[in-house]
Amino acid sequence: MARPMAGGLPGLPSGFDWRGKSYEIREVLETWKQSGAEHGRAQGEIYLRRHYFKIKMSDGAVWTVYFTRQAARGGPAKRRWFLYSIDA
Repeated sequence: MARPMAGGLPGLPSGFDWRGKSYEIREVLETWKQSGAEHGRAQGEIYLRRHYFKIKMSDGAVWTVYFTRQAARGGPAKRRWFLYSIDA
């Protein structure tokens, strides 16, 4: 799943651990991006905020996860992947 990285997308891992269990990604169903205006010194400019992925997991569930372009202030720099929803 490294091919999208050549186009500037984040590298989707092969799976995720959630609630003490490991899940593998079987298929990427959809991707999209969310942009927003910058608040601060560069007002009026639009910045890419999140990359969303709808993925089919090894248990058959469909997850929506997102990757933030910048780590949250005060949080660990490596924590950028978040689970948005699960459709069974």
